[in-house]
Amino acid sequence: MARGNGGKRRGNDIHFIDFKDSGGLRRFLSANGKIYSRKRLQTSSKAQRLVGQAVKRARYMGLLSYTN
Repeated sequence: MARGNGGKRRGNDIHFIDFKDSGGLRRFLSANGKIYSRKRLQTSSKAQRLVGQAVKRARYMGLLSYTN
């Protein structure tokens, strides 16, 4: 029974992430403060880079903690 790759999955369409929206960024973080992987978030490579950049900026500005 061949499973195949399931076709092309459509992930979250993320075009811009505001680093000042700390509540919205928390859904990309685990309980320990780690950024979830691309597989878990179902985002593209470009969107995952935007998520990482926004989380790092929010941490630097003190809006998010480095660890929870």
